[in-house]
Amino acid sequence: MIKIIIERRIMPGLEEEYEQAARQALRESLGASGFFGGESLVEQGHSDRRVMITKWRDLRAWKEWYTSEARLRAMQYLQPLLTEEEKIRIYEPAFPGL
Repeated sequence: MIKIIIERRIMPGLEEEYEQAARQALRESLGASGFFGGESLVEQGHSDRRVMITKWRDLRAWKEWYTSEARLRAMQYLQPLLTEEEKIRIYEPAFPGL
């Protein structure tokens, strides 16, 4: 299993619009093969800084979602709300099997 960490910065005043678009994107990912769940976090004291943490079966499942039409559609709504490109980091277990 891997975890994908997506960091986003939102334009001031567009937090509510972002929340709606991010919820829709998360709903879309629920149907993706290999998706095991996720959560959206806001940095305390900085409502413009968000982190999405998602769990995937493997890198192939993530890449399929990342290049899917569903994600591209979701990003059409999210991208205009961001002040910069999202940062994506991929993490795998340090001690597999434990």
